Amino acid sequence: MARKSKKKGPGAEKTRSQKKSASPSSLLTPHPSPAFTKAWEGRFTESTDPEVERFTSSFSFDRRLYRYDIQGSIAHTEALGRAGLLTEEERDTLIRGLKEIEAEIAAEGELIQAASADEDIHMHVERRLSEKVGEVGGKLHTGRSRNDQIALDLRLYLRDETRTVVEQIRSVQRALIVQAESNLDTLLPGYTHLQRAQPISLAHQLLAYYEMLERDRSRLIDSLKRLDQMPLGAGALSGNSFGIDREGVARALGFSEVTANSLDTVSDRDFIVEFLSAASILMMHLSRWAEDWILWASSEFGFIALPDRFCTGSSMMPQKKNPDVLELIRGKTGRVYGSLLALLTLLKGLPLSYNRDLQEDKEPLFNALDTVKSALRLLADLVRQVSFKKERMLEATGEGFLLATDLADYLVLKGLPFRQAHKVVGKIVRRSLEEGRPMEAWTPAELQAFSPLFEGDVIDCFSLAGALQRKRGPGGTAPQSIEAEIRKIKRKLKA
Repeated sequence: MARKSKKKGPGAEKTRSQKKSASPSSLLTPHPSPAFTKAWEGRFTESTDPEVERFTSSFSFDRRLYRYDIQGSIAHTEALGRAGLLTEEERDTLIRGLKEIEAEIAAEGELIQAASADEDIHMHVERRLSEKVGEVGGKLHTGRSRNDQIALDLRLYLRDETRTVVEQIRSVQRALIVQAESNLDTLLPGYTHLQRAQPISLAHQLLAYYEMLERDRSRLIDSLKRLDQMPLGAGALSGNSFGIDREGVARALGFSEVTANSLDTVSDRDFIVEFLSAASILMMHLSRWAEDWILWASSEFGFIALPDRFCTGSSMMPQKKNPDVLELIRGKTGRVYGSLLALLTLLKGLPLSYNRDLQEDKEPLFNALDTVKSALRLLADLVRQVSFKKERMLEATGEGFLLATDLADYLVLKGLPFRQAHKVVGKIVRRSLEEGRPMEAWTPAELQAFSPLFEGDVIDCFSLAGALQRKRGPGGTAPQSIEAEIRKIKRKLKA
């Protein structure tokens, strides 16, 4: 049952002691305070239509930016003080109030969404500040617009979140390295066109995922360069009139430089596009990896056993164990792609400078970030706990003529041009299929019927371990090549 509030007369005001004793639950007040309604109400003659209020409100999702909004507001307050626009007492009062609001929102969490009438997190913070400190709260927005304010909040937020994703990628990579070191000599078929092609080391396949992730990590780190520009001070679109020290604000917030053009600053969202582009490529890699392991977990492959805690069952078929986490990583990739396309579509026709369309930049970004971080967290745990069925992998290497290329290479070393060698071995494969015998069963004497270049040493071509050893160049699947690559990777990880 809703708690009734005691009505006051039109001119009633809270005393200073009442303000101090107000609990965080005051955040749930469903109506703006009499001293603070709409920041822009002076121009208008009627209240906003309730349906318009609901349609235009972004508070339900941009509230997650509150820490960054307050962080930027504190840096702005300090700059106002340096510019002589605030007394020391006013500056300290505003900063104290802002820190109290941050603590309140952190304590209330999701509750503040339920009843807030504020259109966005910026007005929520400013309203609460005025309720706490009185009229001086109205000085906070001097020389600032919500246009450059939200540009700052998003850069601060995405800077932290990008670093989090980068570290999560590292966590998955470390897990891959541990598994690779344990599986240098584990053999399985490598595939092209989803057909068995040549024998490889399991460690080699795991390092392929590592390399994909390393490029993803590099892209995200590189995107931080474009994030490293401080937008506050651009105002609504043309700058500010108060000589605010933008470089000082940039230093306070950890930026290396300020944005160069106020029009571009308030309408720029390509830093989000860049993140979503990198995130889409990352999810594409995770989806390809998930597809491999979904196949490997099937009875037809039987290469891995997924931990029960990462799977679900069937409501009808008692025997089923479904790789739902991997399937959803594959499925949620489309969601991240959608976020990228949504933002590109949003931006493609916008004239300079700011337009309200840009409110729609946040939900795609937030959704993509939540998806990427969840996928990486789960994959890191899954890699650590997955079981590889080494005997089944080895058994699969005995099917599909995986050593045919090695046999052709043998003939090349004997002087036969590769195209002719390819044709000779193709005939051996065809005859093997017709007679139902493995290629390895042919004796050197029998092979001479296909080419006189075959000698007794051809038997060496039918060794799986030998086939791996022959791929010992950089980037190859030979155990010593993989060990060298792991040493190189470990040096990077340590650095």
